[in-house]
Amino acid sequence: MVDAGPYPGTGASDTAVLEALFTQGPLGIFLLDEHLRVRRYDTSARGLRGIAAERVIGRTLGEFGSGLDTTKLAALAQETLRTGQPLLRHTLKGPATRSDEDVTVSVSIFHVDDAADGQPGVLMAVEDVTEREAARARLELLSDTYRTVGTTLDAMTTARELASVLVPALADAVAVHLLDAVLRGEPRRAGRVDAGEPLRRAAFLKGTSTHAGERDVIDGQGTVDERGTILETLSLATPFTRSLEDATPRLVSRLDADGVWPPELSEHARALAAAGVHSLMAVPLVVSDAVLGVVTLYRSGQPQPYTQQDLDLAIQVASRAALGIDHASSYARERNTAMALQRHLLPSRTPELTTVETAHLYLPVSAGGDWFDVIELSGARVGLVVGDVVGHGIEVAAMMGRLRTALRTLAELDLEPDELLTHLDEIAARLASENADADASDQHDGTPAGGRVATCAYAVYDPVKRRLTLASAGHPAPLLVSPEGEVATVEVDVGPALGTAHGTYETATYGLDDGAVLCLYTDGLLAGSDEAAHTLRRVLTHQDRALSETADAIAHALADEQAEDDAVLLLARARGLSDDQAVHWDLPSDPSVVAAARALAGRPLAAWGLEAITFETELIISELVTNAIRYGEGPVSLRLIRDRHLTCEVTDGSNTSPHMRRAHDTEEGGRGLYLVMSMSYRWGTRYAARGKTVWSQQSLPGRTE
Repeated sequence: MVDAGPYPGTGASDTAVLEALFTQGPLGIFLLDEHLRVRRYDTSARGLRGIAAERVIGRTLGEFGSGLDTTKLAALAQETLRTGQPLLRHTLKGPATRSDEDVTVSVSIFHVDDAADGQPGVLMAVEDVTEREAARARLELLSDTYRTVGTTLDAMTTARELASVLVPALADAVAVHLLDAVLRGEPRRAGRVDAGEPLRRAAFLKGTSTHAGERDVIDGQGTVDERGTILETLSLATPFTRSLEDATPRLVSRLDADGVWPPELSEHARALAAAGVHSLMAVPLVVSDAVLGVVTLYRSGQPQPYTQQDLDLAIQVASRAALGIDHASSYARERNTAMALQRHLLPSRTPELTTVETAHLYLPVSAGGDWFDVIELSGARVGLVVGDVVGHGIEVAAMMGRLRTALRTLAELDLEPDELLTHLDEIAARLASENADADASDQHDGTPAGGRVATCAYAVYDPVKRRLTLASAGHPAPLLVSPEGEVATVEVDVGPALGTAHGTYETATYGLDDGAVLCLYTDGLLAGSDEAAHTLRRVLTHQDRALSETADAIAHALADEQAEDDAVLLLARARGLSDDQAVHWDLPSDPSVVAAARALAGRPLAAWGLEAITFETELIISELVTNAIRYGEGPVSLRLIRDRHLTCEVTDGSNTSPHMRRAHDTEEGGRGLYLVMSMSYRWGTRYAARGKTVWSQQSLPGRTE
């Protein structure tokens, strides 16, 4: 204990207490007079051991130097002296007097009425809390890591979050490199990583203390790809590559001639040292013995070198980040698989039809269940489909493929749109129930076991009648653009989404002028902004463009990099058949009319230049008309349509389905439908509210399918 004299007004017991306080207490104690000069102090206080008393007694804190911000200390003491209000546990940090290490102290200041010569002063208690604050900082860093790193299923974002946690808390600069295979979502591989393995610089962050030219040295050089990341390989025999090779962290506490990585032996180390880096750590990002990348921490502005304790902390932080990156890579792998499946299940191209011009737009984001289709139907009609399965992922893509296949099958049965959606609703409910029974845990993909599974809009365009019929199962209403460019919403009764198993739907019918455009889309197309619907209508008014150009313009106007859902657009421009491309006759239900029907067909066939297939066509007509008269009900009609194919249709009033059977060698009949099938490109039956139509399509001479 050192003092400037006895305290007036103190008894023996008080003196004993003061003696114990100044000599045996765990705190550094300073008694300061009204001029903030030291009157008494504890010589055991950190930073004052070995300093002569005459250098302290009678001097201010700033004169003998404590290593802390003495100006701040003096201001705090002066405030307590002036107001009499104590200051409790105020934290200060600064370099120790005889060390490069930083110390953290907790300062409490109390007003003293008689500090010296009857004048007031202050009593300052200083506690060294360096270790406690360091432990608290480590816990805060770990807490920040668990709270903020790995918040998304995006590896690049996780890498940036990792860098943000480490700078400036543990590093002046941080670089995060990830294996290119990890970012592509490839399955992780256990074992060593070769030094030449391609890496992506996923993140780099430097603090304010980093020198201006330091980033170029630390950040290295590489090739910037289309995503803005840098593809590079790290130099051989560096702490970074060694950590990648054996999955072991590296600590370079001193980047100098006495360290494990001397600058005179490495150009990379020499460049870092020249830029001010004096200590670094390389920590591999490891999950289940598989190395995903490496995070490198650099220290330049902070004078303290890295220690083993720092490395242990960095390992814990990197471990958490590695889990987030691995989850993101697994998600990318599943997403890539789902998107590949989705692309495979979507039509690679739409058919080239003369009755409609089509163009489509597909904007994939998250491997959802959006789909479209253009289906060639009998009678030169065209089915137009846009649908959207609820959710994302492989299961949803598979559900989309099954629903698309089911819809095509139903469409080729020539069902009306409302009837088709009713059947599709039942199929969707059954598929969802099967999925739920197979694995109840699959509900995370958003596909419910029952109820809303998908939405769908189905339209059929008849170019002979120039008529559009459509129905909607919970899907956004289509838009219809007139040849003059006027855009209107199609008024259709929107039924329940697919999957209820008891949905009922209504069909709307519209007449379409040549050049009118039907616009079908999924809701993801308009999710980007409140102005998206207006923008879509504005682009659609330009009827002077080809539909492919219109689709491009919509993509440019509505594509959103921040979108969370896929989007599909299908445009179809109507082109009705001319009057001379279709002929129709009503026939009496009499067997004698068969020969007349063949004769009637000969004239348009000759006018169309189809003499080469006249014989086959007349034979088909004979068989179909004969069956309609013999097994059906009147009236009977015959229609020929010349488009991409020659279509022959015979309609009667019976709903009895024609049945093709195998005739025995001794039978004289029973081969009619077999002959029709043999001479047709396609054939089938469609039903109306009353009666049926049996149709046959023949390929035109010189045309290959």
